[in-house]
Amino acid sequence: MTRRDWISVLLLVAVLGAVALFAPQVPLLIFAGILVAVLMRGAGAWIGRLTGIGSGWGLLAFSVLMLAGAVWFFTNAAQALFQQFGQLISQLPDATERLEGMLNENVWMEQLRQRIDFESMIPSGMGALSTVSSTVGIFGNAFLVAFIGIYCAISPRIYRNGVVRLVAPRLRPRMASMLRDSGDALWSWLLAQFASMATIGVLTFLGLWLLDVPLALILAVLAGIMTFVPNIGPVVAAVPAVLIGLGQGIDTALWIVALYVLVQSLESYLVTPRLQQELVSLPPALTISFQLMLGYLFGLLGFILATPLLAVVMTIANKHYIADYLEKEDQAPSVPSTSSSP
Repeated sequence: MTRRDWISVLLLVAVLGAVALFAPQVPLLIFAGILVAVLMRGAGAWIGRLTGIGSGWGLLAFSVLMLAGAVWFFTNAAQALFQQFGQLISQLPDATERLEGMLNENVWMEQLRQRIDFESMIPSGMGALSTVSSTVGIFGNAFLVAFIGIYCAISPRIYRNGVVRLVAPRLRPRMASMLRDSGDALWSWLLAQFASMATIGVLTFLGLWLLDVPLALILAVLAGIMTFVPNIGPVVAAVPAVLIGLGQGIDTALWIVALYVLVQSLESYLVTPRLQQELVSLPPALTISFQLMLGYLFGLLGFILATPLLAVVMTIANKHYIADYLEKEDQAPSVPSTSSSP
């Protein structure tokens, strides 16, 4: 690489580092918008190939389908789900008290509970104003992500070419290839993730329905949504189900635990390996470590987006560092010896 190449790369890294340091939420919101754009663009291309109308009209068709689905949801299914969600919230305190009563029956569990100051874990500023401002912030960020995703999906080439032109001309083909591979990795990850979420949601609902657990629908929807955050999300989703199951007895709670373990095992060992054949392998320990690191640095949003971001990092590292740099260097032809044989 020439001096100009190095300067262009270092300037780009310095700008990104400064933005991440002084406005850490901004890169994550942009990345979330890119995820939305990849989903819309990929789904539009698939509809275009399936119907023969082209990717542009396919994107429009997907947008119309999403809008119609949102209207149908809010006019038909939303009320029932929100009612069940309200019932779930209202029942959780009683379920927690029942769990606390069961723990108090064990001496060593009671001593452990007394050592943990749960009140100190609750932020002091969780008043009504704080809650309203947090809600407004969440909806505001959601609108920003949606707008970024829509604009990037409509004209991805403009933004892709803009990023490519930030590096020296000799590095632009490499940058374009990295962006293309990153988009392919995100699309594959999204396909696998949404399929896993649907599988988890359906199997969880069937299991809870067979166990005659109250609020099975909202608990299954929660399990499916939390699957978007691998490894830790499913564990969080299982907590309210187990607490609700305690109201029907310890046997029901244990059956619910077994159900969640079985469903997660089926998803982890049968569904996900088949769906992620084209996706870079993400070791569980590395994924959890990356989730904890981004969660610590950037909060909840970093924790949620850690896995797709890791998929991009691993794709670039495998294809453009290990394969195209390290392994090519190892496979360089050896210089033949010039010494004559004795």
